[in-house]
Amino acid sequence: QVQLVESGGGLVQAGGSLRLSCAASGRTFTFTFYAMGWFRQAPGKGREFVAAINWNGGSLSYADSVKGRFTISRDNTKNTVYLQMDSLKPEDTAVYLCAADRNRPRIVGGEADYWGQGTQVTVSS
Repeated sequence: QVQLVESGGGLVQAGGSLRLSCAASGRTFTFTFYAMGWFRQAPGKGREFVAAINWNGGSLSYADSVKGRFTISRDNTKNTVYLQMDSLKPEDTAVYLCAADRNRPRIVGGEADYWGQGTQVTVSS
């Protein structure tokens, strides 16, 4: 019913930048009803909250580990959420997952109704 498809991952050197995209679609899915977020999961580790944005972009949340380096945004005309990642570090290496939920605080707390498959980000030193 709801599909979240991430793109933009890849291999980048430390200090470099990447922009991830997540395109949302579904027969009964109304993009503006949903807050969106990004999570990441490194090998052998659990899912970690990265960033979240409310329906109109007026409320943002970031994990301390990425604050000042990553920026979340959304384009409601394209049903797409973005994660701009600057000053990347090797410890940012992970599979990055897109998520959607009706309430931004739930995403900040690690929960979401819908999840994408993820896109790999690898940062070399």
